[in-house]
Amino acid sequence: MSADSANPPTRPPAALDPRERQVGVTYAKALLGAAEKAGQSEAVMAELDSLVTDLLDAFPRWETVLASGLIPPDEKIAMLDRSLGGRASPLLLNFLKVLARHGRLDAIRAVQLAAREQFDELRGRIPVEVHTATPLDDASAARIAAALRGMVSLEPDLIRVTNPSLIGGLVIRVGDTVYDGSVSSRLERMRAQMMNRSVHEIQSRRDRFRPAGGN
Repeated sequence: MSADSANPPTRPPAALDPRERQVGVTYAKALLGAAEKAGQSEAVMAELDSLVTDLLDAFPRWETVLASGLIPPDEKIAMLDRSLGGRASPLLLNFLKVLARHGRLDAIRAVQLAAREQFDELRGRIPVEVHTATPLDDASAARIAAALRGMVSLEPDLIRVTNPSLIGGLVIRVGDTVYDGSVSSRLERMRAQMMNRSVHEIQSRRDRFRPAGGN
């Protein structure tokens, strides 16, 4: 497995329920603690990102088998050895075996999301989703990152998301804050304003022709 830690996954993070998120946070803290102690945090995070994007996303049946409660932990550990032995670092492989023994291989994605958040916080970075109608080139990404540095206190770590429905412009999400500059959003607001004006005009004309007595 390989991944560039400077370029985290370009998919938006998946929604997790509170219980899944808490499981992810707990195991991510353990993984990062071990990785920091071994001086392997960057490498382990790159591997974990690659595990999700290159294996789980590409081979959903493999993920289903790992998450299945019908398969004993020992068989899952043997699968991990066959699939990742010699490819993943001993630290990450041993961590995945711990998840297997605890029946928590279904939480790999939750662990990856929580670990990325914790790792970025440790390194003074903040993930920023940038949604554009067409793929964002490196030069544009650099300009956006430079502009964001003046808006946030941490180093922006861009997650590029292509969304053709935007028509043009871009939408930037920093945590729970959304900065919307898309053309489609402006068109939608204009459409709503025009409809409101039309409804108001119809109401006004109807009122003009209504009998004074209200009958």
